[in-house]
Amino acid sequence: MRPLNGEPRLRREPVLQAGQRRVIFGRRGGQRYRAPSRLAFRLQRLWLTPVVRALTRIGAPIFAVTLGLGLWFGDEGRRADFVQWVDDVKLQIQNRPEFRVSALKVEGAGPEVEEAARMLLPIELPASSFAIDLTAYHDAIARLDAVQDAAVIVRSGTLEVKVTERQPVILWRTPNGIEMLDAGGHRVASLTRRDARPDLPLIAGEGADAAVPEALEILSAAEPLLPKMRGLIRMGERRWDIALADNRRILLPSKNPARAVEEVLSLDRSDDLLSRDFAVVDMRNQDRPTIRLTPNSLEQFQIVTGQIVPEKKTETTRASARSSDTKSNAKASP
Repeated sequence: MRPLNGEPRLRREPVLQAGQRRVIFGRRGGQRYRAPSRLAFRLQRLWLTPVVRALTRIGAPIFAVTLGLGLWFGDEGRRADFVQWVDDVKLQIQNRPEFRVSALKVEGAGPEVEEAARMLLPIELPASSFAIDLTAYHDAIARLDAVQDAAVIVRSGTLEVKVTERQPVILWRTPNGIEMLDAGGHRVASLTRRDARPDLPLIAGEGADAAVPEALEILSAAEPLLPKMRGLIRMGERRWDIALADNRRILLPSKNPARAVEEVLSLDRSDDLLSRDFAVVDMRNQDRPTIRLTPNSLEQFQIVTGQIVPEKKTETTRASARSSDTKSNAKASP
């Protein structure tokens, strides 16, 4: 007999032999049921994994739809009909009134640039905005020499082109004519005559367009010389000469040319240099400026310094010598 305060006995499970399995009998709704097999248990656990559930719910439908579309598009006639239908729908959308461009508006451009911008438009208006390649049209306008920057937009059925033109600041004489350049040396337009733009200074020489900023600096320093100046000449693509009236020149150094111009102006204020009769003022060596006189000034300078005898005195001396020789010959004759 079990004592009342004793520990409960544990039920011992029977030991199964090889090849035997445990069968549990129970009742559910008055019927007996058996425990799931090992395969069913593994399938249930596999179904609970996220990957299998995703493949079953998402991957399988996608595979079925893809397979069906592949079979349907496998026919060449169906493919052609589908492409034609897509093109028709695309054209219907593009040709709607809200996408139509009816006018072209050019702002900030002169008559020549405006006419060129209208000629560069690849299609005739009205047209759909989808038919206009805005990037290519912008690049074509930006390639114009007179255009510094451009913006192309479509707004309220109007194609608007906003242009910023280059401002010419100097003229460049070349063997082919006269070119107008901006402050960066970029070509703006061509001129047939110099007097068409008398307000702009003139430069000449090979490679002068690449040194326009330096030329503007020299012109700024030589502002008092502008009434006497004909222009700047680029020499050897490394330095400048100032061409003055009467074929006179001021040779500038390759470094700090503006400073050399200031020294010339200082000499003019102190010694009235530019009013003298000279041919060349050589400032290439700023420590030792050199002045080359004209032939007449050189002759007068040599006369003043006594290096030569004046031409009139020489002729008088020769005439007196000839008369004395004649008298001596007359006395000596019988």
